[in-house]
Parts: sequence; structure tokens; C-alpha cells
Amino acid sequence: MNGAIHLTLVCAFWGALALTLYTYVGYPVWIYSCGRWNPREWRQAPIWPTVSIILVVHNGAALLRRQINRLLSLDYPPNLVDIIVVSDGSTDGTHEILKSIRHPAVKSIPCPERRGKASGVNVGMQNAKGEIVLFVDIRPSPARNALKLLVSNFADPHVGCVTGELVLRDESHTAGAKAVGGFYWRYEQWIRKCESQVDSPLGVYGGFYVVRRDLTRPLPEATILDDMLQPLSVIRQGYRSVIDVRARVYDVWPTNLQSEFNRKVRTLAGNFQLLQLAPWLLSRENRLRFELISHKLLRLVVPALLVVLLSSGVLLAIGSRLYAMAVAAQLLVYTLAALGACCGLPILVRIAGAARAFCMMNAAIVVAFYKLFFRRGILWKIWIPTGSFPATAEDDDEATRAPAGV
Repeated sequence: MNGAIHLTLVCAFWGALALTLYTYVGYPVWIYSCGRWNPREWRQAPIWPTVSIILVVHNGAALLRRQINRLLSLDYPPNLVDIIVVSDGSTDGTHEILKSIRHPAVKSIPCPERRGKASGVNVGMQNAKGEIVLFVDIRPSPARNALKLLVSNFADPHVGCVTGELVLRDESHTAGAKAVGGFYWRYEQWIRKCESQVDSPLGVYGGFYVVRRDLTRPLPEATILDDMLQPLSVIRQGYRSVIDVRARVYDVWPTNLQSEFNRKVRTLAGNFQLLQLAPWLLSRENRLRFELISHKLLRLVVPALLVVLLSSGVLLAIGSRLYAMAVAAQLLVYTLAALGACCGLPILVRIAGAARAFCMMNAAIVVAFYKLFFRRGILWKIWIPTGSFPATAEDDDEATRAPAGV
């Protein structure tokens, strides 16, 4: 191997390693350190603005009444809240359920054709009159005090978007789904909280978050990640997006690894799509451009970096113990991920959780890239929603105290 080729391989290996480590370790440590050394606090105080709740559903008949009951039972003055339910081309009786609801705070808007969540959100925003808009999905179960806690953050005039603390339930989940999904979500939530301490997280939990109505912007109808584009649009206008860990909302992640993989494909395809829909994200208009590149966009190139890392390492390993050990370490990660997938031993599944999460993430990036650029049809249709978690005693209590008309 001549000197020029060897030098090229060395640069490729260390460059790929440095970028990969920065993406998954370096940036998280940096943003944590910034938040730790110089946290940017914001004001919280009880305030009572009017709130419009927007709920977009498609074939939500099984959960619709329960969710409306939850929303009407939130600890917030009822005369200050209205609920707008947009049925996005439902075919399972959702329209009929909405027609039967006679509660004065609930307004239903049936849309005969399915056009996707972003389109339904736009319809809801056109009908919202409250000073604050709460975006909610049909599945999550918010704590009764969650709304008033979220709204209290708007006592700070610099705050434009607020999300709460998501608590994931794992009933009936496979051991692999718990290990992979739980590890990844804790990691991602930690990074978001650190970003919130410095300025703003890049995205929020889309199932339950609030925005000042005058800061909301219409979404392109093809949008997958409304819970990134809407908050980033708020930030673009000079406001902050923050996380209030006091406001809890309960949800469930996919119960098996295939569903978790599909969820990641959807999210990652949405990251690719954002650059098409909102090119300003990479301009000076986005004050979080550095964070966006470090947290989200560099992850999209990691699969290519891993190929470079392994191939260059194999070529350099000839006659070099250092590179041979580096190749062995990479193969160990992939072997752990494979064993965790094939072997049902609980201890091995837990040990291999991080390796499987890492490998699944990067495999999902490749699939997401293919679906975005080579799949025909409407992109948001690649997502199959996660089913609801089983009813709990709390849900049964809500059903027995359903407000009149629901």
C-alpha cells in the first residue's frame, strides 16, 4: 500500500470515527455542559388565558369518547376551553360519534377525504379562537393538572411553545422493545432537556404541547414532523420552546421491535423531509442551526460513516494491531445487536439494548432515505399508528364521570 492511499485511509477512518463520536457523545456532552454551567431560566406563574384544543383523528372511534372525556376533565376553567375535533377521512364510525356529542365546548369538523395530520391541524387552527392552542393526539393520557402547568410557562413573554414530561408505559411490550425503545427514549429525552436549559429543544412531544395562537403557522400538507416544524417556526420568530417536567402526559411506545423500527423510519424520513419543506432551517434565520446539524442532521450521515469506518479499518488492520482492535470492536457491537435479536435470554437482551438501538437507528435511516426519495405516493402514509394501551382504573373512572353530552 503506497503512502498516499494509506494516508487517505487513515484520514477517512479517523474522520468517520470523530464525526460518529461527536454525533452520539460529543454533542450531548457539550449541550449538557452548557446547560449546567449557564442555564437559561424562564418565568412560571399561574395565568388563565383561553385555550383551544385541536385533536386530529383518523379512525379513532375506539378511543374518541375517552379522550374527549379526559380533555374535558382537565383541571382548567371550563369556560376558557374549547375542543376542536377534526376527523381526517375516518371510515370507522368516528364521524357518527362526533355527531352524537352535544357538549357545548366540543366542535367537530368531519373531513370526507383523508389528507393527513398536517392538513387536519391546519383546519383546526383556522377554527381556533383561544389565545393558546393545545395540540393533542387521541392516544395520550395527560395528568389532570398538565394543561394549567404548561400554560403557566407563558407568564414569560419570551416563551412561545411548551411541552411536558412524557412518561412511557410498557405494558404488554416484548423484552426487546423495552430494552431498545426505553434506552433510546431516555437518551433522547435527556438531550432535549439539556437543549431546553440552554435555549430550546429542536422538537417536542407531538401528542401534547401548547403554542401561542398568534405564533402558529400553517403546515405544508405533506408534513410528517409537525412537532418539529411548528416549534421551530415559533423559535424563528424570536421566542423559546421549553420543557416543563412538572406537566406529565402518559403514552405508550410500540409493543414490538418491528413497530418501533417503523416509528423510527417515519421520524427519520421526517428529518430528511424538513430540509425540503423548510430550507430556512439551514440559514441564519434559524438560531438553532448548529444544534439542528449536531443533534439531527449528522445522524442522517452516520450509516455512511459506519461503512467508511469498517472498510477503511479492515484495510488498515493488515499489519496494525490498533486498527485490528478497532475492527473487532465494531464487529462486537454488531454481534451483540444480532445476538440480542436472536436470543431470548433477558440478561442478554438488556446488555445488547444499546447496541440494538444504535444499529436499529442506522438501519432505519437507510430505509427512511429510500422511502423519501424513491417511494411513490404520499409520504405520511408510510406510518402505521401505534395501538392504544389497555384501559386503566383511571380511565374507567373517567368514563363513569363523563361530562353531559359526551
